[in-house]
Amino acid sequence: MRLTIKEIAVFGMLGGVMYVSKMIMELLPNIHLLGVFIVAFTVVYRQKTLYIIYTYVFLNGIFSGFASWWIPYLYVWTVLWAAVMLLPKNMPKKVQPVVYMAVCAAHGFLFGTLYAPAQAILFGLSFQGMVAWIVAGLPWDFMHGISNFFCGILIMPLVYALRYAEKNV
Repeated sequence: MRLTIKEIAVFGMLGGVMYVSKMIMELLPNIHLLGVFIVAFTVVYRQKTLYIIYTYVFLNGIFSGFASWWIPYLYVWTVLWAAVMLLPKNMPKKVQPVVYMAVCAAHGFLFGTLYAPAQAILFGLSFQGMVAWIVAGLPWDFMHGISNFFCGILIMPLVYALRYAEKNV
């Protein structure tokens, strides 16, 4: 996965766009475009999207602190990336938007569950404590999944814009 100078610049900027979008939308809890970006970037850049994801993750740590909340970020976004990587590349065009929106939504619904194992290890929670932590967060995960689904409407327009830019820039 060698990078060109152009890719280094573009991926750095896209990771920065992810971070700025998150900061702008922090007034709305669990509503953001991160899933949209990760799905769209994965469709276009495939494995190289990991550079963008970890640029975003490290920007979070640099500007918000490398605290216990940050540790699950090392893997929760990669789960979404992996789910998109497992999808067939040549899905029918009519199916793509719905599938990508559904995957994005599923990640939102499961976010607390994905986040919980790291929290359990870091804070010494038992299995029952971890399950209680997940259950307590279900309303937030519900909001996260629903918002990811509706924000997912932007995935295909972003994919088309990225592909256009890749061809013409």
